[in-house]
Amino acid sequence: MQYRVVPKNGDKLSALGFGLMRLPQKSGKIDEERAINQIHYAIDNGVNYLDTAPPYHAGESERVLGKALQGGYREKVKIATKLSHFMISKEEDMDKMLAMQLAKLQTDHIDYYLLHSLDAAAWKKLQKLNVLRFLQKA
Repeated sequence: MQYRVVPKNGDKLSALGFGLMRLPQKSGKIDEERAINQIHYAIDNGVNYLDTAPPYHAGESERVLGKALQGGYREKVKIATKLSHFMISKEEDMDKMLAMQLAKLQTDHIDYYLLHSLDAAAWKKLQKLNVLRFLQKA
């Protein structure tokens, strides 16, 4: 696996990440056994950057990732997830979303917290909700 160092923080991230937007399904739901096996296979073979978001698989992607990272896998990876602006309407919703994500991911921190589907209108909305202050305290 090839890795690249993030200049700002020194993290050594795999050039290939694992996205959890499209996981294997069975009867319209995530096939957890297959999905967790895929996640473990990727990590066991050097992938250490995992990307998810609240709307992926109707909110189940983060939960399955949290389950997959038990048993020592969490310490081997960096998690990226997102603040989905289209799921919030007031400032306190950001705190609620983050708390829910931490619970689903079964972790005490998120390594990379991204702004989801950001465009000019979303940026204006998030600025009005004091997103930069939220991100600094998060």
